[in-house]
Amino acid sequence: MKCAWKICTKNVKPRRRFCSPQCKSKFFVDKRRKDIKKKSLQYKGGACQICGYNKCENALAFHHLEPAAKDFGVSEKGYTRSWDRVKSELDKCILLCSNCHIEVHARQLSEVTLIEKLGEFGEGEPL
Repeated sequence: MKCAWKICTKNVKPRRRFCSPQCKSKFFVDKRRKDIKKKSLQYKGGACQICGYNKCENALAFHHLEPAAKDFGVSEKGYTRSWDRVKSELDKCILLCSNCHIEVHARQLSEVTLIEKLGEFGEGEPL
């Protein structure tokens, strides 16, 4: 039988799930990150706050409204922090799909469009 950590290809002893303490740790960190991501997406409404897109979770990103107030990137190292810290950081963000996120950074959405869309789909002040 193979180690339960998806990247490891080593065999394990009978009645064991992991080949080493390191693989066990990586397995549970990965699981926690996935759980926190799901919880984070639910907390922010599960859909892009500009266009409403909600089909693929991997196509959604957390965008900080005020970059100067950013303590950490939620999608980067945030998923290993406590839920209270993640939630505090999420309160500084809006949830955007990949397309809207790129348009926001490219400044292709007018201020009026942003205000209208954020009013329709959720919270937040204009960018």
